[in-house]
Amino acid sequence: MTFRIRGLTPDPFRKYYGLSDAALAEQGVVRYHVDEQPGFPDRITMQDLAPGDTALLLNYEHLPVSSPYRSRHAIFVKEGAETPYEALDTVPDVMRRRIVALRGFDDRGFILDADLAEGDAIQPLILRLFDNPDIAWIHAHYAKRGCYSGLIERA
Repeated sequence: MTFRIRGLTPDPFRKYYGLSDAALAEQGVVRYHVDEQPGFPDRITMQDLAPGDTALLLNYEHLPVSSPYRSRHAIFVKEGAETPYEALDTVPDVMRRRIVALRGFDDRGFILDADLAEGDAIQPLILRLFDNPDIAWIHAHYAKRGCYSGLIERA
């Protein structure tokens, strides 16, 4: 089984790049100046931002489906990020260094299976979830804060 993990496209976030803090606040977005690593996981590049980087904290609808599981939550994006992460059969370090909740969804947007994993246990859990042919995709969330981490698809 081959899987693909992708970061978010920067398209919906570009409108915030370079805005003043006041203009961001009007749209419910908060700018952070990164002062520690890890601590600010970017959802575009799928990396922990480095001290000196700028992160935007905003609400993002990561599951825009017509089901009871429709969902949105806070995420960080690196201000100015342009190149989304994409890799086959590789779990990025930003996920590996945190406990993640993996939620397997069917094509209607209903959760069929879910579990927690950390580090080297994440990839086997992805493969176990995809053993179920009815699971169309997996969402990863950071278990402690509940934030959306990324999309995992069959490749």
